[in-house]
Order: sequence, then structure tokens, then C-alpha cells
Amino acid sequence: MTRSIRGTVGAVAVALIAATLPVLAAPTAAAAPDFYTPPAQFDTTPGAVVRTEPMPVYLAAPAPGDAYPVTGTRVMYTSRTEAGDPVAVTGTYLDAGGPWTGAGPRPTIVVAPGTIGQGDQCAPSRAFSTGLNAALSPPSLSANQELVSSTLWRAMGARVFVTDYIGLGTPGLHTYVNRLEQAHAVLDAARAANSLAGDPAAPVGFWGYSQGGGATAAAAELAAQYAPELNVKGTWAGAPTADLLEVLGTVDGTLIGGVIGYALNGFVERHPELQARVDERTTETGKRLLAEVSTECIADTILRHPFLRTESLTRDGRPLLENLGTIPEAGPILAQQRIGSLRPSAPVFVTSGRNDDTVPYGQARRLAEDWCGRGGAVTFLTDELPPILPGAVLPNHFGPQLIDGYGGAAARYMMDRFADVPVSGCSGL
Repeated sequence: MTRSIRGTVGAVAVALIAATLPVLAAPTAAAAPDFYTPPAQFDTTPGAVVRTEPMPVYLAAPAPGDAYPVTGTRVMYTSRTEAGDPVAVTGTYLDAGGPWTGAGPRPTIVVAPGTIGQGDQCAPSRAFSTGLNAALSPPSLSANQELVSSTLWRAMGARVFVTDYIGLGTPGLHTYVNRLEQAHAVLDAARAANSLAGDPAAPVGFWGYSQGGGATAAAAELAAQYAPELNVKGTWAGAPTADLLEVLGTVDGTLIGGVIGYALNGFVERHPELQARVDERTTETGKRLLAEVSTECIADTILRHPFLRTESLTRDGRPLLENLGTIPEAGPILAQQRIGSLRPSAPVFVTSGRNDDTVPYGQARRLAEDWCGRGGAVTFLTDELPPILPGAVLPNHFGPQLIDGYGGAAARYMMDRFADVPVSGCSGL
């Protein structure tokens, strides 16, 4: 099984690298704008499919017998906000590319993307067709970061659904790293995918790294109460954003420091009572920056606000997070984002780089320890990649993703879960 997985990963990776080289010259395939506007009335059942439309996926490696380009499906489905209100969410569904290569019934993999941005143009489904989505006014560029993971699983015979998350593409602001809303989007994506497949009992696996690792971790611990009918077999939570305050404090001043603005904007979106408090503590420059990042993708934020230190945005010269700590209303909101208070109902594989300069190793390990203490079946893997250019994000944060995610450890773990290989207790801690 291991050789088969590695062979598949290698073949897919080579095909994707070769296909990606000319992508900058390829025209972006714009989604019909009306697709992302929900109808005035729609089925409010969590996981209900609201609408679909086919789209070509030019960079997906065709399976034997596949036509080219591979046909994917853009999907709008119903989820819930943290307050329980129905909301339309979009995503991308890829049907299996051939026979399932693992044991057991064909599974559904729900991919939770890493940080993409906060503007509507950043929705992963908008970049799925050609690998990129470009906008001219204002200039913006977003890439399909989950091309490899989604195509890998499809090539192995799994169904794949990549969520856009709440507020990306659809009306309203994306509530970045909101624990409940990310979990709901992932769990309802599984419901929608199995509905499209006509197989509500299909085995389900959650796959995510960084923001996506936090989203899958939150889904894993909320599945039993929010979507108890799902047949969840396992979760990969890579570099999970379990302790949001520690994560945001770590990225302040790094290449992606602007993502703190995403988080703060998301909190204000759901809790408008915070707006006046935030305004009291930010300078005019700070207010402008928060407005700017709300319309940006992560590449835009890196180019326009690299190594942002949020103390430059506040009236008292203290970082934004310290200022949030002085707002009484913010305390419960931030506390609600902590992942690890509930026991996952299915096994979880948590991975983290010891030298990750973006999503700290210690808080990821504490998540695994918290779940173990509650009786969860948790496997923890420490990636020992040495530090390279601390603060630059790319080598120290994404290196472990390449090694543990695409190197095969996470895929082998998930394949064993689909094969019902017994696992219990905790290991790697």
C-alpha cells in the first residue's frame, strides 16, 4: 500500500508541476458572477445543495479513461453561522477519477484550504479551473493552493470537496479562523458531497493544513454534536491553529502579519459591537489597513503589507492583540476560538513542525495532549525540519506541509483509517 501511495503521489506531482509551468500565460476562467449570489429563498437544511454548475479543471491530471479537461463541479450549499443562522457557502466537488485504490468503500475527502485571503475573489472555487484567479480592479491574484491535495485524492479514487468557507465569494465577509464557522463549513461540505454522490453513508475524511488544519480540527471535535450522521473515519490536522491568540501573536511582524487584520475583521463581522472599541484603539492608518486587507488575497497582503507590525496601527503603540485584551467584550469571543475542549469522535492525525514560525509547535502539541486527556485517539507527529530564514514563513511553515502531507505520512494515515486498521489511545507525545 505504501509503495502504491508513493507512486501515485509522485506521478501526480510530476504531472502537476509540468502543467503548472505555463499557467501564468493561461487565461483565467471566470466564474459566472451570479453563481455566488444565493437565491432569495433556498433550502436551509445544513448541507443542502443549493445549486451546481460544471467547470473544466485544466490542471487536474486525468485518470485512465478520463476526458481532458477533467470536469469539476462548482457547488453552493447551506451551512450555519456561529449563531446558527443559515448561510450559503460555495466550494468545488471533484468526482472520483477511477476505482478506489484503498480498502473499504469509496470515501469522501473534504479539503479545508490554508489561508487564502478575505476578498470574494479569493474563493478557491474561482481559481480551480486554471489554477489562478486574477482581478484587475483592484489588482489581485489568488492561486488554487489545494490543487495537489485534491487531485492526489481524486487520482486515488476518492471523491473530493474543497470548501470556500463562509463569506469567501458569497455575500458577507469571510470570518477567518472562526472555529465554529470553519467547522460548520467543513461538516456541511461533507454532507453536500455525499448528497451529490448519492451515498450519504460514505466514509468521510477531513484534510487540512494551517488555517485548514484548524478547520479540520474544529470539525473533528464538533462532528458528533453538529453532524452525528456522518461516517467520519479520520482527520489530518496539519499545523492546526488551535490557540488563535498564540498563532496571531506569532505572525505579527512576519511576512504574513496582515492576516491579523483578516481575523479582527471577521470578529467584527459577527460581533458589530466591537467596531467602536476597535476604532477607539486604531489610528487612521490602522483603519485604512483593516479595510484594505478585507478585500485582499494572501498574495496581495504579502506584497502590499510584508512584515507588518500591528503596533504601527494603534494609538498607544501596543500590538492589536494587546489592545483586544483591553476590550471586555472581546474576551469571550476569543476564548470561543480555542480548539481542544471536546473529544473527537474519530481518530485524528496532528502534525507540526518544531521550528514552524507561523503556527507554533507548542500550541499544536497542546491540542493533541488536550484531546488525549479527553480519551481521543490521537497520533502526533513532530516534523524536525531545521529552521530556515525565521519569519519568512515559506520554508519553516510550508516545508512540513510538503514533507508530512505530500510526502505520504498523512495519506498513509488516512488510508489506514478507511481500511479500518485499529487505532486507539495516543502516540507521538
